[in-house]
Amino acid sequence: MMSGGGYSALDDPKASGSVPAVTGPDPQTIKFADSNLQTFPPSEAKGKISGAYRPPTDADDTFSSKTGGGGGGSGGGGSDDAAQGGWFRMFSVAAYKPYFDVDTSDVVERIWESVFPFRGNFTEKTSEKPDLYGPFWTCTTLIFVAASIATFVTYLSHKWHKKDWTYDINLVTWSAGLFYGYVTFVPLGLYVILKYFSAPAGLVQLWCLYGYSLFIFIPASLLSIVPIEIFRWVIAGVAGFMSATFVAVNLRAHILNSGERWVLIVAGIFLLQLGLAVLLKLYFFTITV
Repeated sequence: MMSGGGYSALDDPKASGSVPAVTGPDPQTIKFADSNLQTFPPSEAKGKISGAYRPPTDADDTFSSKTGGGGGGSGGGGSDDAAQGGWFRMFSVAAYKPYFDVDTSDVVERIWESVFPFRGNFTEKTSEKPDLYGPFWTCTTLIFVAASIATFVTYLSHKWHKKDWTYDINLVTWSAGLFYGYVTFVPLGLYVILKYFSAPAGLVQLWCLYGYSLFIFIPASLLSIVPIEIFRWVIAGVAGFMSATFVAVNLRAHILNSGERWVLIVAGIFLLQLGLAVLLKLYFFTITV
């Protein structure tokens, strides 16, 4: 009721026209669980180059990130953008970080495997975690060892015959071009060939295999100091045979999936590695005074 132009309170809760207060237990509080939204980049991403710094497990898609198949319209455009980002990522330093995250014990074990070429289990041991650290330093060490030993042998030969000797800087240049070029482009060519014959292998794993296969040429270069020509040929032949066998045996089981042409591929791999040994002997350790 109104009193003095204002509103008066109703003291009686049971008065006619009033709304009784609701009494009872407290309302139950609803708690929302933490959402399980995906975070980007995914922590469990896999692939040769992905957002997470994790060693790759796939052998086929070497420099691509796997994307789900989209429907029409915007879905297809998103997949194209993701794939394009994967290819651009291969030119960044961070993309190669997983392949240099390796312990000294792992590198020593893989070098030791290359000395025993008939085991044929190198690719199995490195399939989950291929590295580029060991191959890079193996190749770099071989470049300087081959160039320095060849220079030293040439110096001794000239002094023995009492001839003037001048240092040949081209030995280092040719050594770097030969070994860096071989360990880079030969696996790349083999990767394309295996892809063509439907027996794809990981490009990084091929680089890893070929890089460690060059280790045997380091002690072979050191033994070439001995000034006996037939001994140098024997050393070069043995080193080439061991290196070629190491690569061919480890790829044979994988190349068997390429059909009847696997024999030609393995033979080509073997002969190419032997050719590297012959080239090493002819250019670096064939001394002319």
